[in-house]
Amino acid sequence: MFGNERGGVVGSSTYWRVWEEAREYALPPERIDLPLAGRPYDLRHACITRWLNAGLPITEVARRVGNSPEVIHGCIDGREAANAKITKALEEEGDTA
Repeated sequence: MFGNERGGVVGSSTYWRVWEEAREYALPPERIDLPLAGRPYDLRHACITRWLNAGLPITEVARRVGNSPEVIHGCIDGREAANAKITKALEEEGDTA
């Protein structure tokens, strides 16, 4: 995908070094040691989640990322149950906002 200064392919060790440097630049210091964006592939998951949360239909998200709707749905299956648990925990703590 990216070329080096000699026109060849960027080596994986170079790619990872630059990725780590970019994380240090982009993330606040207290988050650098977390797995957040630990690998470039994580950006794909973040994009899929963002599109789904924005209201795009699963079929459109699947088409754009090259998966079947079943694969995308399998990734979010249970989200409603998780949201219900979060809501319940907040209500038990008196936080209804």
